[in-house]
Amino acid sequence: MRVFLVAGEASGDKLGAALMAGLKLQTGVEFHGVGGQLMQAEGMQSLFPMDELSVMGLAEVLPKYPELRRRLHQTAKAVLDLQPDLLITIDSPDFGLRVAKLVKAESTIRTVHYVAPSVWAWRPKRADKMAKVIDHVLALLPFEPPYMTAAGMECDFVGHPVVEEPNATDEEIKNFRSEFELSDRPVLLALPGSRRGEVNRLAPVFGPAITAFKQMNAEFEVVVPAAGSVADLVKQQVRDWGVMVHVLDPNAYDLATAQAHKRAAFRTADLALAASGTVSLELAATETPMVIAYDFNKITRFLMKRMALIDTATLVNLVSDTRVVPECLFENCRAELIAEQLREIKEHPEDQIAAMRLTMERLGKGGEAPGLRAAKAVLKRMNDGEAE
Repeated sequence: MRVFLVAGEASGDKLGAALMAGLKLQTGVEFHGVGGQLMQAEGMQSLFPMDELSVMGLAEVLPKYPELRRRLHQTAKAVLDLQPDLLITIDSPDFGLRVAKLVKAESTIRTVHYVAPSVWAWRPKRADKMAKVIDHVLALLPFEPPYMTAAGMECDFVGHPVVEEPNATDEEIKNFRSEFELSDRPVLLALPGSRRGEVNRLAPVFGPAITAFKQMNAEFEVVVPAAGSVADLVKQQVRDWGVMVHVLDPNAYDLATAQAHKRAAFRTADLALAASGTVSLELAATETPMVIAYDFNKITRFLMKRMALIDTATLVNLVSDTRVVPECLFENCRAELIAEQLREIKEHPEDQIAAMRLTMERLGKGGEAPGLRAAKAVLKRMNDGEAE
């Protein structure tokens, strides 16, 4: 069996690697496509560096459009030349679904998309357009399948990978605190994003917010777990924060050590300030109280606000059906507002912690590993289709 996979950023690389591992447990399989370090470790040689696709926001995409278009056609041609049994596009729908469209226009290759697009949040007509090129969707959130099936696609909720992420051991936490000289002081995590545009927009706001918070909470140590692709930029940005910051640069360590540092940072943290995204679920998994802050450039902000269908951008709020994680979004992404929310959550984290536990339960904690569930769903739907 030959499978062509396309991932566009770090979160997709992690999903893809788990799915690949699950497929290898179920059947003999040969992998091709585009992926990052984790997918390559599972046995795939990437067609080109995955990080070329890690672009978010309408204005950010435009300058890189010619190169993205070239990679799009290169990827579609590789799929058509290979004629795999499956094309699996992972997250990054703006790129992945365009690949699927080109492939479907010239073939009957079965297509699977891993991570249902958030049609419940904005652009609901995407599901109808997607149904023209995608046969099967793997959903991370339990409320998503009805949106996909209503548009005419097969869809399975397979659980979210965050529920199987290992937590740091007591020994890892002890070593982490010792290495970074944190002693037994409380820790505030700052997570300004994994893309250059996010870091450039959010770090100048996060810095003053953290400075204001520390004026009344001087005992807190500030730790910034940086994504490898933006670690140098993060280190440059935090120099202007005016407070002592411990940046965790994964590029300075082997993979296992870098992952252990991140696990320890999340589990030892008492509070977090984070960009909007799946990081809120990572924090929920370690029951770390958080404040979410985010902004786009002016053009994207205008469009997003007009198209939004929900009143929260935080997955913990959505999955738990609460609104206990405070958000400072768009024009409210301001240092003084963020600092005030941090102070309030520090004093009263109880409701958040309860919502985090409910979120993990609803995402499949304690059940079969999501990567294996995804692999089984892919194979079952494919076999059912062949039997018809």
